[in-house]
Amino acid sequence: MSETLKDIQSKSWYALYTRPRHEFKAAERLEALEVQCYLPVIKRISQWSDRKKEISEPLIRGYIFIYADEKERIKSLEESSVLRCVFDNGKPARIPEWQMENLVKFLDHESEFFLYEGLLPGTKVIIREGPFEGIIGTIQQNDNQNTLAVSIDLLNRSVLTHISKANRFEIVKEEIGGGVVR
Repeated sequence: MSETLKDIQSKSWYALYTRPRHEFKAAERLEALEVQCYLPVIKRISQWSDRKKEISEPLIRGYIFIYADEKERIKSLEESSVLRCVFDNGKPARIPEWQMENLVKFLDHESEFFLYEGLLPGTKVIIREGPFEGIIGTIQQNDNQNTLAVSIDLLNRSVLTHISKANRFEIVKEEIGGGVVR
């Protein structure tokens, strides 16, 4: 099988731009097309003058992620809620699977999250113990608290949470093909 045909048939993670405030509609329509998608969502309390309400909102506004082959990626772009695919060097940009796994695992924990636009300088680590065990991220120091950042490099976005100093972590020296060398 030629390399090009292999690339077309294999599935990868892609980021799609959505119309403003159409992330949930895009997810609904992509699921109806049977395209595997992931919309990272956070819950927060919204305060009005007369009441409080818990609402769900996209963690990264304007984006939805799909795990698709080339045919499914093109089919996804035909949806009215989807504007385009994120490109890098003239080709649809593939997000490394380990970055998506990190994001999913990171958001599975009940914690306060906030989005940081821009990649953070700092040391890349893998958490060895605690609720974030196995997550590869970047440790930051903020007001004498450790903050763990999990990044989607392609989108230049990082999700951060405070972690206890009791968490054991190990420095990641480099990444090789989605694997980690310690």
